[in-house]
Amino acid sequence: MSSVQFEKDSDNIVHMILDRKDGSANVMDAAFQADFFEFIQKLEAEDNWDGVIVRSKKKTFFAGGDLTALIQVQPSDAQQFFDEVEALKKAMRKLETMGKPVVACINGAALGGGWEIALSCHHRIALSKGVMLGLPEVTLGLLPGGGGVIRMTRLLGLQGAMPYLLEGKQFKPEKGKELGLIHDIVDTPEEMLEKAKAFIKANPESVQPYDVKGYKVPGGKPSSPALAQMLPIAPAMLRNQTKGVLPAPEAIMCTMVEGLQVDFDTATRIETRYFTTLTTGQISKNMIGTFWFQLNEIKAGRGRPDGFEQKPVKKVGILGAGMMGAGIAYSSAIKGIEVVLKDVSLDNAEKGKAYSETLLNKKVSRGRMSEEKRDGILSLIKPSANAEDLQGCDLIIEAVFEERGLKATVTKEAEAQIAGDAVFASNTSTLPITGLAEASVRPEQFIGLHFFSPVDKMPLVEIICGEKTNDETLARAYDYVQQIAKTPIVVNDSRGFFTSRVFGTFTQEGIAMVGEGVSAVSVENAAFLSGYPVGPLAVMDEVTLTLSAKVRKQTIVDMEAAGESYTAHPADAVADSMLEQDRAGKSTGGGFYDYPEGGKKKLWSGLDQYYKADSQIPLQDIKDRLLYIEAVETARCYEEKVLTSVRDANIGSIMGIGYPVWTGGVLQFINQTGLKTFVTRAQELAEKYGDRFTPPAYLVDMAEKGETFKDS
Repeated sequence: MSSVQFEKDSDNIVHMILDRKDGSANVMDAAFQADFFEFIQKLEAEDNWDGVIVRSKKKTFFAGGDLTALIQVQPSDAQQFFDEVEALKKAMRKLETMGKPVVACINGAALGGGWEIALSCHHRIALSKGVMLGLPEVTLGLLPGGGGVIRMTRLLGLQGAMPYLLEGKQFKPEKGKELGLIHDIVDTPEEMLEKAKAFIKANPESVQPYDVKGYKVPGGKPSSPALAQMLPIAPAMLRNQTKGVLPAPEAIMCTMVEGLQVDFDTATRIETRYFTTLTTGQISKNMIGTFWFQLNEIKAGRGRPDGFEQKPVKKVGILGAGMMGAGIAYSSAIKGIEVVLKDVSLDNAEKGKAYSETLLNKKVSRGRMSEEKRDGILSLIKPSANAEDLQGCDLIIEAVFEERGLKATVTKEAEAQIAGDAVFASNTSTLPITGLAEASVRPEQFIGLHFFSPVDKMPLVEIICGEKTNDETLARAYDYVQQIAKTPIVVNDSRGFFTSRVFGTFTQEGIAMVGEGVSAVSVENAAFLSGYPVGPLAVMDEVTLTLSAKVRKQTIVDMEAAGESYTAHPADAVADSMLEQDRAGKSTGGGFYDYPEGGKKKLWSGLDQYYKADSQIPLQDIKDRLLYIEAVETARCYEEKVLTSVRDANIGSIMGIGYPVWTGGVLQFINQTGLKTFVTRAQELAEKYGDRFTPPAYLVDMAEKGETFKDS
């Protein structure tokens, strides 16, 4: 056996040792399944044993399912896949119903299939450190297919299991013990084995709680009065979260409810049917490809230049203590980096530091951080109005207003204080890095670091290389982004780069439709039904039309200086009209929405001035206009080499600008639609709604050749 070892010790206890020969982690692949079947057969054939200890020789307990195989399962493979999953689950069921004790010794992460193996054991012991547990399959468009839904629901009850199944919430051993899922927590592997053996000797006959006659599921079955009242509401609440485009949470809920109304074996077959449907579907393939394979490539540094050793940032200087600068300061200090937070006045800088204090105080009040640790983090942030305090910084991040002159001034001021090998980065969201680098005496060490607001919550940082940015600077910027636990994507210079440029098409398209007379309610609802977290009008209220107007004005100036002419967008007239009516956005009291004090926001009744009853268009057209305009613009970014990898486009579009999760990202949306179908639909939209939907010639060429977007 290449993945599982069968050993019997002097205490007559069989050890099921998980140790995949050709990998750093144990995986539920075909080799494991074959070995597991053989292990169970040996147990049945050799009846002279007192119990089983399941343990791992890897740093982790068990990594989960074989996603490389799962992503390849097609609808035509459904029956074979169903049979294979059922066979594995029957073997797991055999392990827990032999009547003898089975103990899981969890030495590291047990997620997905690993936690399902542990759940099939009667007793679970975990190390106190380095262990994470849970069933995160829903985040990849799947459900736990190895009995995880059925066992968790029976052990925790329907409502108790929901966060761990519908949200994929992970937990540590302490929480597991509180839930009754972990029975003991120890400090060493040796102690874990001793405890496991002691349990086996003390419990020669073992059975799962849910197999005991008369066992009652916590909270009751779906037919119980309390659940019977809640269940009719639950699907509507879930649909509000999934927007009808994420099938996995809905399939999980169905499995949970249906599974509690039948016997265990029937319940697991129900689980397998839903699992098979999700696995053979396109949405899980989109999500696995992006959130597993492509995201892991980014984490592994595929976008980082080779040949440069990692050099952690020790001291960062941040220019501007507004929301962005304050957020960057917090994100740096919480990772142990010394911060100089500089603004035009010490008062402003101290207000910026206060932002970190507020966030840290929340952690302390919730018991997630000690006061001592909070004070230590805050001590790393030095508010200042003196440029000389920037001395010793190995990274400077400029986060002042989007004004070219101001940025040039602070660049020169900071560079006069820092060492020759320090990196200078601008947090601009739209201004080309090459142009901003003209104010620098060392443009090779000038780069863009585009953070997203609020910085403490948003996981993405867009790294922008100017024409003269060298590879070492890129490598150091990449390392810093990962040092502060953010996800980096790397793009080349352009007005708006990738994220702001594409995001702008989304908001502009929504506003343009309002200008055409389309109902604002229809526009926002179409975005919601497409899977966007927020509609284009609501997003623009957060950004403010004032900022959008400033960006447009700067764009016009820059294009005229370059001898180019600006082409007005259909959204411009509505934006100007709203500004004339003092409706700039949320921060100014109201924009497309009203924001009543103490109440929920609602669309401004004044939008009726743009509405035309005879200008309504099909819902599908509204949805496609939002999805396709971003996809077409992304394709242009790819053609222009602003984007150089598919993974950066997909991850950036979801983590940075809210492209619907179910698509797997903006270029994967084109792939899964099919390039020929996409091009045809884009051309239809161009004929009906404007040339901006016209697909680039190279995209048409790719479609004719039958190609797709993929990284080499």
